[in-house]
Amino acid sequence: MFGLKMSELVIILVIALVLFGGAKLPQLGSSLGQAIRNFKKGFGGGEEQTPPEAAPRAGGTLAGGVDADGNPRPRATAPTSKDV
Repeated sequence: MFGLKMSELVIILVIALVLFGGAKLPQLGSSLGQAIRNFKKGFGGGEEQTPPEAAPRAGGTLAGGVDADGNPRPRATAPTSKDV
């Protein structure tokens, strides 16, 4: 990541915390993110590619084999000739 090591990132974050204070850092991060989005949009690469929403399946369960509470649910299998 830009040739920065973890210790260098920590030092930069500590300096930013001392300079701006804990209350201003979320605002600075938000405005920096907005500036980057506007910059990308200005160059035509600003289409935000958000993944489509996962639609609930029949029976109130979510995709991925879990129910609405996050508990795993058993997979339904098709009957085989041995089951008939």
